[in-house]
Amino acid sequence: MSPPVSLDERQLTSVTRAGYLQGSCSRYLHPLILTISVAFSIPASPPMLLSSPTSSRASIPTLETLKISGGKKPRVSQHVIFGKHHPFSTTAAENEQKEKISVTFIDKDGEEKHIKVPIGMSMLEAAHENDIELEGACEGSLACSTCHVIVMDVDYYNKLEDPTDEENDMLDLAFGLTETSRLGCQVIAKPELDGLHLALPAATRNFAVDGYVPKPH
Repeated sequence: MSPPVSLDERQLTSVTRAGYLQGSCSRYLHPLILTISVAFSIPASPPMLLSSPTSSRASIPTLETLKISGGKKPRVSQHVIFGKHHPFSTTAAENEQKEKISVTFIDKDGEEKHIKVPIGMSMLEAAHENDIELEGACEGSLACSTCHVIVMDVDYYNKLEDPTDEENDMLDLAFGLTETSRLGCQVIAKPELDGLHLALPAATRNFAVDGYVPKPH
């Protein structure tokens, strides 16, 4: 066992001061050193970034990504780009056919002529457009009986609008009046009359010279 070391008063004072300073420094420096060590040893969390076109674009699968992953390329519907397809030409053609009806005119010699009449057109106008000799001295103003026609089928006659008093007055003047007689200017084409047959009387009573044939207009 080593003999005890004897220190004089100066040496004792120096040792005491050194120990005090060491204790004091370690007391104050230890937390600082610990804090610095922790700060440098633990990486800080990355700052929050706002979404950018680059980050948003990364979430959208590209063609290269789809090829690598074996996915299929998304299909873009033509309805989205061009809107819903409408068959305008086909529909227009069908409507044009539906807007006309078939009418047969039978002249005084028994000859038939088949024509197409647009919906809403009178039989007088249709006859003139197709070179059919149906007179119309008053041009459809209910002032004569020259556009007198005979409906050949009673069922079709019943589909017509009832004649007005003015039409009945003119029919009373018509030549060869029948139970199904009407004025051509008052018979208007409608879908229910498709297949209508009209006979022209053998003669007419008009305000013109006998034998006058009106020109189609």
